[in-house]
Amino acid sequence: MTARVAAGTSARPVLREDHEAFRTQVRRFVDREIAPHHTRWEDEGRVPASLWRAAGAAGLLCTTLPEPWGAGGDFGHAAVIIEELARVNATGVGFSLHSEVVAPYLHAYGTPAQHGRWLPAMAAGTCIGAIAMTEPDAGSDLKAIRTTARRDGDAYVLSGQKTYISNGLNAGLVIVVAKTDPAAGARGLSLLVVENGIAGFRRGPALRKIGLRAQDTAELFFDEVRVPIAHRLGEEGQGFGYLMHQLAQERLVIAVRAAASVEAFLARTIAWTRERKAFGQRVLDYQNTRFRLAEAKAQAVMLRAFVDDCLARHLRGELDAERAAMAKLVGSEMQNRLLDECLQLHGGQGFMADGGIGSAWVDARVARIYGGSNEIMREIIARGL
Repeated sequence: MTARVAAGTSARPVLREDHEAFRTQVRRFVDREIAPHHTRWEDEGRVPASLWRAAGAAGLLCTTLPEPWGAGGDFGHAAVIIEELARVNATGVGFSLHSEVVAPYLHAYGTPAQHGRWLPAMAAGTCIGAIAMTEPDAGSDLKAIRTTARRDGDAYVLSGQKTYISNGLNAGLVIVVAKTDPAAGARGLSLLVVENGIAGFRRGPALRKIGLRAQDTAELFFDEVRVPIAHRLGEEGQGFGYLMHQLAQERLVIAVRAAASVEAFLARTIAWTRERKAFGQRVLDYQNTRFRLAEAKAQAVMLRAFVDDCLARHLRGELDAERAAMAKLVGSEMQNRLLDECLQLHGGQGFMADGGIGSAWVDARVARIYGGSNEIMREIIARGL
């Protein structure tokens, strides 16, 4: 894979020919290795580690990292993976968090030694990444974090608790946000990499959620964990700035997934209403059905246009925090509303937890919360009024 392929033809101008060729590879993997098993993984509450290794072997992890650490692609390749997982509502597969959130932190702020220690294993799927920001009393307000890390010789002594951590059970490494200077507020935050198996680090049981049931989510506990200073990412006290800089991409991930989810389940709903009959005629033949689907299609097309514009800006390095917040806000709100419309048109079948529209509807609800709640997105956008 390379990000330096000449532009080719695509139904969407933002995507090149090599992106669409990559989609064929990704779709084949998703349909073979993920879609047939996802409902079982939801029952088990966890995606097996073997899937991660298979994805690494297939070149589906850390696609945006330059060689030799990753596949040498760009965010267009990442978007293809996000979209193909959304197409089958594979919400338990934490590839995007691993590849588009955790790995970029390590690459952007890590040293050459840290790159060599962690990135090849992440690209291979033998080490799964997570990031631990949220605490029982601190969500979007990072300044309220209570986890501390005090210097002691050649290590930090890390103490605290994190919750709602995605990939929390499978993770081989966790980027932990901690206060290295509790008196400095946001300027006192630092990022520390905690590896699996280190003394004092333990995980709680899998948290039970109303959606994303195949995604392993856990509480993490740090009891006087000695983290080598060499495992700090970037400079001490600069963690808040690093987090703010990377959040635009994380919010774009949510928007890309929302647009793809809406398109996939709108297409399924149209097909369902063509086949389903009520009172002697197809559900699609009722004017109420056609009008509701027409409005949903119009909104889906507008969402796609805006998200693809944000994607194009990001590929040029021009996506700012305000526009990323808009994409996350509008995308997640429209996803929730339009999937609800689609569920209604499925009738009783829509309420079944069978991996169809019902599962997608429940799973979409968290998009208005994670990556910064939509209330925070409105605050960010309001600053530019």
